Amino acid sequence: MLDFPRWKTVSISLILLLGIIFSIPSFLPEKTFDSLPGFVQTKVNLGLDLAGGSHLLLEADIDDLRKTQLTTMEKTVRTAMRGERGPDDDIAIGELSTAGNRISFLVRDQAQLDDARDRLFNETQGAAMTGQRDWRIDIVDTTRIVMTPTSAGQTQAVADAMDAARDIIDKRVNDLGTREPTIIREGNDRVVVQVPGLQDPAALKELIGKTARLEFRMVDANADPAEAAAGRVPVGSEIVPYAEGEGNGAPFEVLRRQVMISGEQLINAQQSYDSQSNVPVVTIRFDSSGSSTFAKVTAQSVGKRFAMVLDGKVLSAPSINEPILGGSAQISGSFTVATANNLAISLRSGALPVKMAVVEERTVTPELGADSIRKGVIAGIIATVAVLTLMVLVYGRFGVYANIALFFNVFLIIAIMAAFNATLTLPGIAGFVLTIGAAVDANVLINERIREELKRGRKVFQAVELGYSEASRAIFDANVTNVIAAVLMFWFGSGPIKGFAVVLTIGIVTSVFTAVTVTRVFVAHWLRANRPTTINI
Repeated sequence: MLDFPRWKTVSISLILLLGIIFSIPSFLPEKTFDSLPGFVQTKVNLGLDLAGGSHLLLEADIDDLRKTQLTTMEKTVRTAMRGERGPDDDIAIGELSTAGNRISFLVRDQAQLDDARDRLFNETQGAAMTGQRDWRIDIVDTTRIVMTPTSAGQTQAVADAMDAARDIIDKRVNDLGTREPTIIREGNDRVVVQVPGLQDPAALKELIGKTARLEFRMVDANADPAEAAAGRVPVGSEIVPYAEGEGNGAPFEVLRRQVMISGEQLINAQQSYDSQSNVPVVTIRFDSSGSSTFAKVTAQSVGKRFAMVLDGKVLSAPSINEPILGGSAQISGSFTVATANNLAISLRSGALPVKMAVVEERTVTPELGADSIRKGVIAGIIATVAVLTLMVLVYGRFGVYANIALFFNVFLIIAIMAAFNATLTLPGIAGFVLTIGAAVDANVLINERIREELKRGRKVFQAVELGYSEASRAIFDANVTNVIAAVLMFWFGSGPIKGFAVVLTIGIVTSVFTAVTVTRVFVAHWLRANRPTTINI
C-alpha cells in the first residue's frame, strides 16, 4: 500500500496538475477566457439562478396538433389512393372532409373499396405491433370510409410532437449564440426554456414561439370575393388571412387546402436583401424533391397565383409569370434585418410540430445571482476554514496532508465540471459545500484506524499500512451508497435536483481519489524519507 513506483507518482502528479490547469479558466473574466487557446477553453457555466437570465414555460396547443394530424393524414390518403403503377392503379375518391376531428371520403367505385381500405391499413400501422393502431378505419353507407384517430394514437402523437418541439427549440436557442440553455420537457404538453445571461426575453419569445410552418398553396381563382366575404368558399378551399401589414389592403385570400410544397422540403434559409428594393428578405432553397415539385407545379400554373403561407397567415400571393426551375425562392414581407434573420433561423431548424404559447415568464437579475454566489462563497470559506483547522488540531501532520488533498479536490471538481461543460446552480453550490465537509471523512477513518493500530503496539510503517488498507474498504462501501443516492436523484429529479446530484457525484469520486490515493502518496514519501519510529496522530 505504501510502495509507490515512480510512474504511479508521476501519473498522480500529472492528474493533479491537469486539474489545476483546467479549473483556472472558470475563474477568468470573459475577455481573458476568449483569448485562451482552444484546448483550455472549458469552464463551468453558471445556471439561471446564479447568472440571471430568462425563464419561459411553453405549453402546446393540442387542438392545433390534432388539426395538423388531420392535415398530414389527408395528404397520406391522397397519396395512398394514387397507385404506384400509374393512373390505371388509381382509386377515384370524392372530396375529403375533416369535420368532427375525423377524415371522411367517398370511394366512387364500390369494387375498389376493399383495396382502398387495405392501402389505408398499410399507411396507418402506428403501434400495430403492440396491438394498437393510430387510426380506426370504418366503412359507412357501403362506399364511404371514415378514419378516426384512436386515443393511443393521439397520446403517441403528443409525445412525439413534444420531443420534436424540444429539439427544434434547442436548435433555435443555440443559433442565437446563447451559452448553455436548459431546455427540458415538463409534463405531457409543456417545455421549460432557461437561458442564463439573457435579460431581454422578447426576442427569445418571438423566436421560439413562432411555429415557422411554411406552405406554398395555390390561390383559388374560382372563388367569388363576395361569397368569400360572407364566409362561403368552394369545396376544398379555405379563407386564410393576410399577415399584419401585408396584402395591400386585402384582408384575406381564398386558398386551396392542398399544400403544393411545405417547409419540410427546405435545406437552407438565409436572411438576405432584395436585389431591386434592397429590403430584407429570406432566401430559401429546396431539396431535390422539393425543387422538382416546385418546378413542375409552377410550369403547370403559369398565369395563376400562389401564396406563401407562414403559420396560417399569407405573406404574399404573387402571380407565376414563368416556371421556377432553380429550386430556390424568396420570401418577402414587412421584415427588418432582425425579424428576417429570426425567420431564417426558424425555417432552418424546422417547423414546430405544434403551436407553443408562453404561459409563464420570469426574468432573474444578475444581482440576485451575484448575491447567491457571494453567500455560497462565504459558506464555502467558513466550511473550509473550520475543516482545515479541525484537521490540523486533531491529526497534526496527517491533518496537513488531508488539507492539501482537500484543495486538490476542489480544483478537480471544477476541472471535471468544466470538461463536461456542466452548469453550476445554487443547489450545486450546496452540493459543493457539502462535498468539502464530506471530503475529509475518508481521512478521519484512515487516521483513526492508524491510531488504533498504534495503540495495539504496531510499528509506524505497519500501522499506517493497515490503517489505509483496512479503512479503504469502509470508505469504498460508504461512498458507493452515496453515489447510488446521487444517481437516483439525477435520474428521477429535474432542474436544481439534477444540479445538486451532478456536483455531489463528482465530489464523491474526486474526494475518494484525493483523500485516499493522494494523501497516501504524501505519507509514503515522508515515511521513506524520514523513517520515524513514532508519529503524533
